[in-house]
Amino acid sequence: MSDPGALLAEAISLLRAGELVAIPTETVYGLAADAGNANAVATIFTLKGRPPDRPLIVHIAGAEMLDAWAREIPDYARALALALWPGPLSLVLPRSARVPDVVTGGQDTVAVRVPDHPLTLALLERFGGGLAAPSANPYGHISPTEPAHVRAAFGAATPLVLDGGPCKGGIESTIVSCLGRFPRVLRPGLVTAAQIAAITGLTVLETGDTESENALPGAAEQVRTAGQDRVHYAPRTPALLLGRSELSQWQAPAGKRVGFLGFDAPCFSAAMARYLPPESAGAAQQLYGALHRLDRAGLDLLVIEAPPMEAAWAAVRDRLVRATAGSRNCG
Repeated sequence: MSDPGALLAEAISLLRAGELVAIPTETVYGLAADAGNANAVATIFTLKGRPPDRPLIVHIAGAEMLDAWAREIPDYARALALALWPGPLSLVLPRSARVPDVVTGGQDTVAVRVPDHPLTLALLERFGGGLAAPSANPYGHISPTEPAHVRAAFGAATPLVLDGGPCKGGIESTIVSCLGRFPRVLRPGLVTAAQIAAITGLTVLETGDTESENALPGAAEQVRTAGQDRVHYAPRTPALLLGRSELSQWQAPAGKRVGFLGFDAPCFSAAMARYLPPESAGAAQQLYGALHRLDRAGLDLLVIEAPPMEAAWAAVRDRLVRATAGSRNCG
């Protein structure tokens, strides 16, 4: 069995040398580089095939480090950090002078969070800086929630993987813009808008909310951040997202091996089926693992049952809408 202390020491040595390390978090596995080393961060984009204008999230060891990476931090952002860090919440703020352009996609803003995983927190505390870390997978495809997903994604190019076991949350962090008078959810996640409102006592805006009186004017409201592409989190197998009523009328194409992911038995003969828990947190935790298994099964088509249209399911629904957006006409 590997010595955790020796692995941490090796990871820190690699990071300080400008190399990449795959790290566990409570959300998904991340592909980490020293956030203060522009050349190291650039290798993340190369390995992932990530467009250079897509900003990264900086992971830090604690809220006391926030001022080193961001400036002009509003009181409500500090309240969120105090209440929810470590945890699956990323705050978008004006960046400090130490943040390289490559981390932010050239913007004057940076997303920062404190991950809730003991192994990565120990790494961050010993490393002493920030780690830029998007999901450890090829850009646009299913995020990894187990070390095996990382190794399968990159093969011989896989960096050192700190094995922290399966991710307990299972989907990416909630991203909140703290650039206006009110917090704005840019990407839904395990932290809900209701939680944010309860902590801050403020109205929480959604991505599509254009009420100018609720936010500061200018470029701040046009910020780019992770997970906003129309097609993202996608399996390589063509996939359809169908509601239960649509499923009852859908017929599998003749001669095609069709897989199913949903909450109840499909209304067609599936070559392979995986079922998600009926509550949102459990479904989020198992979502990517189920998609990975189906995607490796040599199927011709995946049919995915759409989750309920309730607020609690917003994050899972967001991931599935994006995961299937590139193959809407495949059925």
